[in-house]
Amino acid sequence: MSAVIEYEELNRPDGFTQEGLGWVPWLRPITEEDLTEEQREALIHEFRIKSDYFRLLVRNPEALHARTLTDVDIFTNPAGGLPRADREIAASAASRVNGCVYCASVHTARATHESGRREDVQRLLDEGVEAPLGEEWEVVAQASAALTRTPSQFGAGEITSLREAGLDDASIVDAINGAAFFNWANRLMLSLGEPTVPKRRNRA
Repeated sequence: MSAVIEYEELNRPDGFTQEGLGWVPWLRPITEEDLTEEQREALIHEFRIKSDYFRLLVRNPEALHARTLTDVDIFTNPAGGLPRADREIAASAASRVNGCVYCASVHTARATHESGRREDVQRLLDEGVEAPLGEEWEVVAQASAALTRTPSQFGAGEITSLREAGLDDASIVDAINGAAFFNWANRLMLSLGEPTVPKRRNRA
């Protein structure tokens, strides 16, 4: 059996969306039945066992374990810093710039869930990181975009803009971490598979 999966037809999304998407790998993930105990522990949470993406990454359980702990800490650590919605905007902006439709769908949906600002979130998807989102979100999105496009050129100007928008040190770190993590994670996901629109289940 080839390790490469060939798809004759996929229902690919037309563009960026907040709606839930599926994701299909180009390489065969490890099956649930073949996961070792070490690999199961590396997934951290049981729900990731159902994910083709994580069952690809779990081929290197040590790296996946570190990656997942980093992800969880960046987005859910309650010890000060940015509100969860703003952290998701940082990730969404990076995903929008990188063209990662799947990641953008996940993080914009979460930003809407946390903030209730669906129209502003959709504007980010439709118009890009220069869209009017309200001062704090605009500054977070644009700083995230600057870091994503050319990390070495991110610097004092972006930090000053974040401070002028009212972000303290912990909040600035959250914005940078959210963007930096997905600047990397987008590229990993884009190199391993692609998004698909799930088939709607018939309801009785």
